[in-house]
Amino acid sequence: MKHAGTQAVAGQGKTINLRASHKQKALIDRAAEALGRSRSDFMLDTACREAETVLLDRRYFALSREIFQRFTALLDTPPARNPKLRRFLRTKAVWDK
Repeated sequence: MKHAGTQAVAGQGKTINLRASHKQKALIDRAAEALGRSRSDFMLDTACREAETVLLDRRYFALSREIFQRFTALLDTPPARNPKLRRFLRTKAVWDK
C-alpha cells in the first residue's frame, strides 16, 4: 500500500541518514525481505504510515469545564439559515444525473 509522499520521483529524492544497531538493521532487513521490498522502500513506507497515524490522531484535545461547556453549546446551536448551502445540498451530483 503506497502512502502519500512515498513515491520517489527521479531526481527529486532527498537523503535521510539513520543509525541503527546491528539487531535493528537485521530485523528491518528480514521484514523488508519478507515483503520482497528494499530496505529503503520498507523503511520509508513504514515511517510515512506511522507519520500519517500520528498526525491523523491529533483529534483529542483537553478543555477546561467552562470552555467545554461553551464548546458544546456552540455545537448544539442550530446552524444559521444558509440558502446557498440548502440549494447545493438539493442539487444532484454530476454522476447521479
